[in-house]
Amino acid sequence: MQKIAVFPGSFDPFTKGHENVISRALPLFDKLLIAIGHNSEKKSFFPLEKRLSMIGKLYQDESRIEVTFYEGLTVDYCKQVGAQYLLRGLRTAADFEYERAIAQINRKMNPNVETVFLLAVPEYTPVNSTIIREILKYGGDAAQFLPDRMVIGD
Repeated sequence: MQKIAVFPGSFDPFTKGHENVISRALPLFDKLLIAIGHNSEKKSFFPLEKRLSMIGKLYQDESRIEVTFYEGLTVDYCKQVGAQYLLRGLRTAADFEYERAIAQINRKMNPNVETVFLLAVPEYTPVNSTIIREILKYGGDAAQFLPDRMVIGD
C-alpha cells in the first residue's frame, strides 16, 4: 500500500518553512499532496489559482508531489484521496498545543489517519505566512522568507 500524506494549509504565501517541511517529509512517504484548504473565514492575499500555480511550479519536477485544493474537513479530504497521514509543521509550543488538539479530534473522526509532526528548523521558527503577507502588502522585500525558485509576480 502506498504511503500517502496530505500537507494541508492556506499557503498564503508558501514560505521557506513550508518548503523545508516538505523536503524533510518527502523521504517518509510515497506521495505527498500539498493541499490548499478553503477557509471561508479568511480573506486570501493571493487567489487560490495563483497559490496553486506558484507552488505547482516549485514542484513540477517532483513526481511524488501533487498540489491540489479542497473544501471541507481535512480528514474527509484524506479519506477522499486515500491518504493515511496528515503532515504538520510545528514552530512553537503554541503551535503544538493547537495542532495536538486538532490531531486528537481528527483521530476520533477518522482513526485511519495518523498525524505526523515535524519540528521547524530554528532558522524558520519565526517565519509565518501572516507576517510575510504584511511585508508583501506594504511593498517590503520578503524574498529571504520565500523559496528561492518561487515567482510571486507574473
